[in-house]
Amino acid sequence: MPSPGDVKYTKEHEWVRVESEVGTVGITDYAQDQLGDIVFVDLPAAGASVSHMQKFGEIESVKAVSELYSPVTGEVVEANPALANSPELVNDSPYGEGWMLRVRLSDPGEIDKLLSADEYDDFIAQGAE
Repeated sequence: MPSPGDVKYTKEHEWVRVESEVGTVGITDYAQDQLGDIVFVDLPAAGASVSHMQKFGEIESVKAVSELYSPVTGEVVEANPALANSPELVNDSPYGEGWMLRVRLSDPGEIDKLLSADEYDDFIAQGAE
């Protein structure tokens, strides 16, 4: 299944969908599939700062704990409250209800450094980890 074309991607398997000056951040379908059943997501609170390609949280599955990296720099406007009680939303709807953060962008130019859907699909087809 091709990755959605309305978002940009990192090689660490996060995505961002930008609307106005706010980016919604999550992990890709490929990432959730590799992790298996998600049981916990640790996210920063509203008001926290995140930085481009720096750790912002952790995601725990039945297989492993993995770090999450922000595709953008800015201030967290909202962390997805539904993930506290329903972390499996990341598995069920990684580009929809399983979103993680909404970030007010401080440097919209960072979006140009990220991969398009086609570039990301090529990356995972070549055996991305």
